[in-house]
Amino acid sequence: MLQSLRQRTSDEGGFTLIELLVVILIIGILAAIAIPALLSQKSKAYDSSAKTVAQTAQTAAETYATENNGEYTFTLPAELKTIEPSLNTTNANEAELTVAKGIEVNKGFEVTSTAQNTGDKYTVKRLASGVVEHLCSSPVSKTGCPGHAESGTSW
Repeated sequence: MLQSLRQRTSDEGGFTLIELLVVILIIGILAAIAIPALLSQKSKAYDSSAKTVAQTAQTAAETYATENNGEYTFTLPAELKTIEPSLNTTNANEAELTVAKGIEVNKGFEVTSTAQNTGDKYTVKRLASGVVEHLCSSPVSKTGCPGHAESGTSW
């Protein structure tokens, strides 16, 4: 009986404590790399939504000018919302159109959307000369604006 007990204990295979600790350490290192990358995806989604709102507002502004003899006489985001009802002009937990106005004696326009989560602002300006500018400003250096710029960078 003693001999069969010895044989049974020597036949059993398993992991040692060191092997288990090494596996746990590797899993911890992989988690430390992956978690920050996944968390930044949410802020990128908010910024992308704000860019989309700015582009949609640009289209609405061009439509407005077409209907008003080529002049951008609007002064409020709500005026563009009448043309494009999908524009968000209320303070919600997503991108919001915060500025919509005619510039350069109503021969150009400026629309700005804000990503509520990150605070990044995306602006589309059409100058009287026809040049369209895409500007980005961020309250904090983030990846939403190219080059981590504080203000006035093209996106």
